[in-house]
Amino acid sequence: MLCQFAKGIDSGTPLERLYVDSLTHALVVHLLKHYAARRSEIPEYEDGLSKHQLRRAIDYIQSHLEQDIKLADLAELLGMSQYYFCRLFRQSMGVSPYKYVIRQRVERAKTLLQQPQRMTIADIALECGFSNQSHLCKHFRNLTGTTPKAYSKGF
Repeated sequence: MLCQFAKGIDSGTPLERLYVDSLTHALVVHLLKHYAARRSEIPEYEDGLSKHQLRRAIDYIQSHLEQDIKLADLAELLGMSQYYFCRLFRQSMGVSPYKYVIRQRVERAKTLLQQPQRMTIADIALECGFSNQSHLCKHFRNLTGTTPKAYSKGF
C-alpha cells in the first residue's frame, strides 16, 4: 500500500485525497506507536460513531460524492481528529471511509448506468467523483466483477 502511495506521488498522477489522508494518518500512528522516543498511549476505541454522527457523515458523503472528499472535512464535521474519525467510522461501518466512498460512488454509477437516457461512461465517472473513466472502470470491476459497459448492456 505504501509503495502505491509513493509511486502515485512520484508519477504525479491524481490520487484521491481521502485515500492519501488515510494512508498518511496510518503511517504517522504506526511510527508514533513503534518508534517514538517518548511513549504516549494512543487510545483504542471500543465503540463506533453514534447514530447521529454516523448519519451526518454518511449524509455528507452522499451529498459530496462528485467532489474531492477530504478526511479532514469529515472529521471536522463531527468535531474530532482524523485518526479518531477513521477508527470510529471503521468500527461503525466495517470498512474505512475511503472504501465506503468508493462503494458509494460505484453504486451511484450503477444507478446512472441503469437510466434509459444514459450519459457516456466518461461523464458518469466524473458525475460520481472518479477522476476519469479508467478510474471508474477499475473500481467498478473490483466491486461488481464486470465493467460499466457490460453492466449497462443488461438494462
